Amino acid sequence: MEYIYAAMILHSSDKDINEANVKSIIEAAGIEADDARIKALIAALEDVDIEEAMATTAMATAPAANEAANEAADEPEEEEEEEEEEEEASEEEAAAGLGALFG
Repeated sequence: MEYIYAAMILHSSDKDINEANVKSIIEAAGIEADDARIKALIAALEDVDIEEAMATTAMATAPAANEAANEAADEPEEEEEEEEEEEEASEEEAAAGLGALFG
């Protein structure tokens, strides 16, 4: 995946997507570059319109990303309710324990 990201970075910065540039990005990220994977990537991207591929991917993933964001936004509310219920239960238990001391 990091090799594809390297190609996207090069494309976004209007640099040539070639073996040397991809390798330099991979190595700059602290990853040991695999020359065979780099060559395969360059060959695979030879006839690809990267701008179109990125737009198509963005369109396909946008609904899923929006759904995930909405679910993530709902989660804290549920967690807060659970925490409040736990706190109330703890307070009730504490009160019952104190009642046993004096009753």
